[in-house]
Amino acid sequence: MNNIINIANARIQKGIVTENLDLIGSKLKTEIQKKFARSLFLREVDTGSCGACESEIISAINPVYDLQRFGVDFVASPRHADALLVTGPVSLNMSLALKRTYEAMPSPKFVITAGDCALDGGPFKGSYYIEGGVSKIIPVVFHIPGCPPKPIDLVLALLLAVKNLKRS
Repeated sequence: MNNIINIANARIQKGIVTENLDLIGSKLKTEIQKKFARSLFLREVDTGSCGACESEIISAINPVYDLQRFGVDFVASPRHADALLVTGPVSLNMSLALKRTYEAMPSPKFVITAGDCALDGGPFKGSYYIEGGVSKIIPVVFHIPGCPPKPIDLVLALLLAVKNLKRS
């Protein structure tokens, strides 16, 4: 256990984990300020995943990555959200909940999916209990690939999503 902690500390001290993070994060913060003139508020919805994507999202908001310092906040209510961040294949029991969550959001709104399952159902594709990917239920503007996507990939993908977002 000490060996793992020593390796992690050495990587953090050398900047392996965070060397590109500050550059990407500062660009993300600039883009969010340009498009929103405040923080970007995300509502995360798990539609039936294994939990791996959620673990990586949680890692992205821990003290090492700290998405919040770049202007990204997670909110508990879709009524306060600018965007949905959806993980997992859409199970039958979550299909209606996902639609209602999307409909409860104020306009303009957009949807980002994270992980291979959210794209097309992943390994659960074709299961009797899976509707498929999120785009079958609600419109998706950006997808973050991976199984699961790493925290740095989440930050980079948020930058690309916000940068390419057309705001009215």
